[in-house]
Amino acid sequence: MPIATINEIQLNYEVSGEGPLVVLIMGTGSPGRVWKLHQVPALVSAGFKVCIFDNRGIEPSSANFDVITIDELVADTAALIEHIRDTSTSRAFVVGTSLGARIAQELALARPDLVEKAVFLAGHARYDELQRTLVEGELENANRQMTMSPKYHAAVTAALNLSPTTLEDDSSARMRLDVFEYSLPNNSRGVLAQKRIAPDFDRRAAYRQIAAPCLSIGFADDRMIPSSSAAELARLIPGARYIEIPDAGHYGYLEQPDTVNIEMVNFLAN
Repeated sequence: MPIATINEIQLNYEVSGEGPLVVLIMGTGSPGRVWKLHQVPALVSAGFKVCIFDNRGIEPSSANFDVITIDELVADTAALIEHIRDTSTSRAFVVGTSLGARIAQELALARPDLVEKAVFLAGHARYDELQRTLVEGELENANRQMTMSPKYHAAVTAALNLSPTTLEDDSSARMRLDVFEYSLPNNSRGVLAQKRIAPDFDRRAAYRQIAAPCLSIGFADDRMIPSSSAAELARLIPGARYIEIPDAGHYGYLEQPDTVNIEMVNFLAN
């Protein structure tokens, strides 16, 4: 993946395929390469040029931050689109998940000149009390340098991010738990700065001004960003569509990739 100076920082990005530009924006603490497992191949096969990247805070993009704001993440994404788009007048399709959805939402609002259509996976206009408490608790644990056992970390991660349907299958559950067990929490400086991004935000009024065609996808078993939040987002944005994916948790794009990809491609292509 090339590293370029974008918006006065170093951004690590990769472009695949040919066609209209789709920019995929990952969530808190995760690298852009997560998209390569399912979404990038589907979009390239559908005739799109696809850009993935590591948000500021995620190495090897610039990560030496104690404070990161949503406005900075939006400006990074806007500058990246301007850097890689084919012409100065072309707009991009943007797709984001979780924090990435929030970035895409704000980008569609602030830079309508850059956004052709937008897809929000686990999108949201605000956090509820549980979400705020969870974020605050994670930060308190990190500040106290508290660690949990790998097995407990795996179980909690699975319970919060996967559908009960996935976990009912012992072989599927074991495979995913093994992955989580050996992927301990990333509490690097940049990731903690991402986690601190304004958990008390409320953008319900602002998102009524988004003009781009939008699709909000909720995951029925999502405990991190409940599907009710994704549905609320669609009601706020004029003309937005809402689709709920069953048997999917917060990592629904990994649990039900075929369904997510079909809905995403159909929306972007038509």
